[in-house]
Amino acid sequence: MPIVKINMQKGFSPKYKKTVLDCVHSGLMEAIGIEDWDRFQRILEYEPEDFEKPEGKTDHFMIIEITLFPGRTTEQKKRIIEIVTSKLVGALSIVPSDIFILLSDPPLENWGMAGKQK
Repeated sequence: MPIVKINMQKGFSPKYKKTVLDCVHSGLMEAIGIEDWDRFQRILEYEPEDFEKPEGKTDHFMIIEITLFPGRTTEQKKRIIEIVTSKLVGALSIVPSDIFILLSDPPLENWGMAGKQK
């Protein structure tokens, strides 16, 4: 049950944003075998003046934060980063350096669903 937060600059079409969501989700399905229904994703958009990015990044720069249940191997995490990046580059023709992915895997005691601690 990955939780995905995509931070990006405002100004992109609904189709572009849906493509971003689909690329991230299909990358997670391929990399770690989540189910298609397992979509807990959101896009947060920022005005350009509120989304500071390093020199040399384009308006397509995005920060993708993916929170996972603990237990994924280093190889699985590497595959997430590689596959999601590849899908975004292929679908949107953006440069890989405009994609920043942060993975975190807090302990199960920090997860709560339907009022219960996992």
